Amino acid sequence: MSLSAKKPCVPDMLPINVEWDGLVRLVSQASGAINRYDGMLEGIINSAVLLSPITVNEAVLSSKIEGTEATLGEVLEHEAGEEFGQEKERDIQEIINYRKALLVAEEYLENRPISLSLIRELHSILMDSVRGQDKNPGAFREDQNWIGKRGRPIEEARFIPPNPVVMKSSLDNLENFISQDVEDALVQMAVVHAQFEIIHPFNDGNGRVGRMLIPLFLCQKKVLQRPIFYLSEFFEQNDEEYRDKLLAITESGDWHGWIQFFLKGAIVQAERNTNKAKNIQDLYERMKIDFGNVTNSKYAITALDTFFSKPIINASVFHELSAIPTKVTTNNILRSLTEAKLIKMIKEGKGQRPAVYVMQELINIAEGRKVY
Repeated sequence: MSLSAKKPCVPDMLPINVEWDGLVRLVSQASGAINRYDGMLEGIINSAVLLSPITVNEAVLSSKIEGTEATLGEVLEHEAGEEFGQEKERDIQEIINYRKALLVAEEYLENRPISLSLIRELHSILMDSVRGQDKNPGAFREDQNWIGKRGRPIEEARFIPPNPVVMKSSLDNLENFISQDVEDALVQMAVVHAQFEIIHPFNDGNGRVGRMLIPLFLCQKKVLQRPIFYLSEFFEQNDEEYRDKLLAITESGDWHGWIQFFLKGAIVQAERNTNKAKNIQDLYERMKIDFGNVTNSKYAITALDTFFSKPIINASVFHELSAIPTKVTTNNILRSLTEAKLIKMIKEGKGQRPAVYVMQELINIAEGRKVY
């Protein structure tokens, strides 16, 4: 087919015919890996606090696929009061929006299932005050879009999503499919994610919304207790294959190849996340002893929990969140922890500007590499 002959795609109606015989082994491996990860989460007391850095890092990685260049450390520094240039601040805001949307979605799912209304709401949050805010945040597109090299015409597009009329019926079909129970929730999730990206219902931000649907769907289907399972790291590291597998669905109907790729990603990422969660839990248990010994304070655990919720934090916010009654006690604890090298001061206090501290080991685990 020549480039000029390309037309908007017409997505397959769901459900599709799945070639189960060729997926049995991968389905079993993926289910086992995610069950082990979910079991790991179940054994972690206050997992929302302990795994907060992993959630922030997912927002970083998912946004990175769309072109942002902010790191986990920079996002946390921003929240500790650090200021960056305009371009970096915009990147950071996109990441903050992503995390906010995840939290809103988790609360939404406590009483309601995934719906097109939720998807529009999440998109509105993602696009608030960032690139794409002028592209109808929270509204499905009403014109034709296409995927290709920036600035090139539709005739040179790599992929052309469905026209707005077909798009609307495909979205209704997708919403209905999400509510159904099929033989395996992971295979169903693979189809849901791909179909959403094929439909490409927004003028911008489709990738982030599509990736966000993965943990939300698995939580709704009771595969996960909480939506803390992310595939952005795997997708980002295998970006070319990811895009090729999606394109093969619309060009040759190769759903099987896509589902295999998705399940392999689920296995890889579940194992990575299990290791990260275990390392974070081990760090917490070790730090619980160290914080107590070093500070000799009844506030040692609240101080530790504060650093796990915000691995980079300024002294004023630390004092507020830890609820330590006096600033003298707060400063003594921070000084003791710094001297023992359990935390590190990365910016000295000056005038009205408080000092900034980092728990380096926690960020290293979440991001998978040294930051400071």
